[in-house]
Amino acid sequence: METTKFKTNIKCSGCVATVTPFLNEALGEDKWEVDYNNPSKVLTVVGEKDNAKVIQAVEKAGYKAEVL
Repeated sequence: METTKFKTNIKCSGCVATVTPFLNEALGEDKWEVDYNNPSKVLTVVGEKDNAKVIQAVEKAGYKAEVL
C-alpha cells in the first residue's frame, strides 16, 4: 500500500478528535494516523492518491496540511 505523509499543525489528541470525522468521511476509518509527538506533526495516509482531498479535509476541520 502506498502511503503519503503530510506536515500538519494537529498538535494533540484533542486536535485529532476534531479532525477525525472529516478524515474518516474523506478517506475512511483506519486509513490515516497523526503522529503529534513528531515535530512536524505528521499525518500519514494509506492508499489515497489525491493529496488535495486530504488537505481539503484537514482544512475543513480548521487545520493546515502540506505534503512532506
